[in-house]
Amino acid sequence: MTKAVPFKIEIAESELLAMRERIKATRWADDFNNADWDYGVEKGWLQGMAEYWAGQFDWRAQEASMNVLPHFRTNIDGIPLHFIHVRGKGRNPLPVILTHGWPWTFWDWNHVIGPLADPASFGGDPDDSFDVIVPSLPGFGFSCPLITPGVDIWRIADLWVRLMRDVLGYNQFAAAGGDWGAFITGEIGHRYPEHLIGVHMTLPVVPGLDFATISRESFAPDEQWMADRLESAYPSIVSHLAVHSSDPQTLAYAMVDSPIGTAAWLWERRKTWSDCDGDMGKVFDRDFLCTTASIYWLTKTIGSSLRLYRERFRKAFPLANDRKPVIPVPTGYAIAPKELLMLPRKVVEQKTNLVRWTLFPRGGHFAPMEVPDLLIHEYREFFRSLR
Repeated sequence: MTKAVPFKIEIAESELLAMRERIKATRWADDFNNADWDYGVEKGWLQGMAEYWAGQFDWRAQEASMNVLPHFRTNIDGIPLHFIHVRGKGRNPLPVILTHGWPWTFWDWNHVIGPLADPASFGGDPDDSFDVIVPSLPGFGFSCPLITPGVDIWRIADLWVRLMRDVLGYNQFAAAGGDWGAFITGEIGHRYPEHLIGVHMTLPVVPGLDFATISRESFAPDEQWMADRLESAYPSIVSHLAVHSSDPQTLAYAMVDSPIGTAAWLWERRKTWSDCDGDMGKVFDRDFLCTTASIYWLTKTIGSSLRLYRERFRKAFPLANDRKPVIPVPTGYAIAPKELLMLPRKVVEQKTNLVRWTLFPRGGHFAPMEVPDLLIHEYREFFRSLR
């Protein structure tokens, strides 16, 4: 049986000093006529963030908060994996693996972990408790260094099953996620139904589905707002999809060298993809934004994190089997109004064992951070009947 060893986040002081000095020494690009961020991240805002990051941001305080949770590392087939494992407090906790995306980290789940593991301490029913497992994707954050090629969403689905079954001893479990986490969760449900009691996704994806087949006419009359959102969101995703899936290594050199380069690339997506009305401060405070950028920069994983796009979008991804529906286990979706992708409910009903379809009243692409209250309630409600 593969073993996991306890892990503590301890960044060397020399690395923190180097990060602060590099931020202070940033060579700033000129910027003009860009108050509305129409050309990308606006210089004045970014300089203000840089000043805070280099001068006031307390990584040690954030590190201490992260280390309150039990962290572990393991290695499967030469791929290093970091994960949090919080055992639930209740009569029969349900194991659930929560998978993040890009530009997320494991820390995007911070506000969800406690209430799921110990619901009674947050006003909930202890019978709704979960054993919560939150891994860092391979090549993201502390799941590093990734030196194995070909680690795509299929491979990660395999790794997650082996982590849950062979490392942690859970033969059956639940899975949920957003962004890449939704793709991976869907693949687990498709490929390994014998191990899943149910899957839940906040990004509406289905294994094997060609999004090009979805037109405005595919959406019901009361779903036309979804078609509108697809059209409005498209311009905000084309730039990163193009470069990440074609030549991510070229961009990696600049980002690994420059903390501000890394941060600008990450933070622009936080603003554009969240339900913040153009003001990130409504959703993400400065400490969280700096922590996210610091995790990517201090671990030198911004480059390896980008490679997942090339692994996914530069080759065919046929279905692994001919089961009908594609996801045979109980499946749930919760869709936020500012999510990036949309699917008609009828398509999802045809291709999955759909038992729950929720439309959140608010939120964007980062549900665990934007609407943790809604997501906690959603998970409790969906998985309660499957225990």
